[in-house]
Amino acid sequence: MTESGLVIVDKSGGMTSHDVVARIRLLAGTRRVGHAGTLDPMATGVLLIGVEKATRLLGHLALAEKEYAATIRLGQSTITDDAEGEVIPASAPPARPAAGIGEPELRAALSNLTGEIQQVPPKISAIKIKGKRAYHLTRSGASPELAPRTVTVARLDLLAARPAGDFLDLDVTVTCSSGTYIRAIARDLGVALGTGGHLTALRRTRVGPYEVAAARTLDELAENFEFTPLAVAAEAAFPSLRLTAEQARLVSHGVRLRACTADAAADAGTVAAFDPDHNLIALLTAQNDEMQPLAVFVP
Repeated sequence: MTESGLVIVDKSGGMTSHDVVARIRLLAGTRRVGHAGTLDPMATGVLLIGVEKATRLLGHLALAEKEYAATIRLGQSTITDDAEGEVIPASAPPARPAAGIGEPELRAALSNLTGEIQQVPPKISAIKIKGKRAYHLTRSGASPELAPRTVTVARLDLLAARPAGDFLDLDVTVTCSSGTYIRAIARDLGVALGTGGHLTALRRTRVGPYEVAAARTLDELAENFEFTPLAVAAEAAFPSLRLTAEQARLVSHGVRLRACTADAAADAGTVAAFDPDHNLIALLTAQNDEMQPLAVFVP
């Protein structure tokens, strides 16, 4: 039987997240494989893949804070807000030249896109509007109106600004909440500066506690398939709660825990609960005066 665990993949450009899942299914010898948080084909970097029981972790890992290294091109907009989309023709008179924008103005505009912000997702996205994907509507000629979402951009740092003809390329790092579109940050920066803007490169360098230094390419995994065991993965991602043997038995049957156990973990959000032998029993969350199982991992 295939063991359960988390595979930290360094995704290559040009692949979809589903492509990566398909390759891991072959390497792991099981179809029970999924990913936490889609990466666009253009993007590279950390993609968390769950195998067997670890797939139950994925929905919770997808909510973790993420970090990216990105390049934004000012002076040109595209229909997808990244380099894979068609260029949107400049309006007449011409938009503001990008090459002459100074660093102080760049940093001020980036600062306005940090913190808790309202972000409109790209029109080429998988968000559903009345049951239809936004990208289907856009490509069929419609102009879907997407509602803004509250996201948190904890850091948006300018590393370098490089003139590229009439354009200005910015290297930035982004630390943000789940659901943040880096493409939309590029678009909104271009709007704020009056130049237009889109994303030309994106690399995800961290998801929660999992950094790109620990990730492996698919070629490396094909030579030596390795993964993080389920219990180790859960302990790295969530605060731990130690259960007695009797508590572990109850939780394994979906029973909620009460009183002091809930008090001990009430401020921790989602916790990973282990039995005395350090087997992962469940993910729990505090609700009123109880700890409620979110996912149970024992038979």
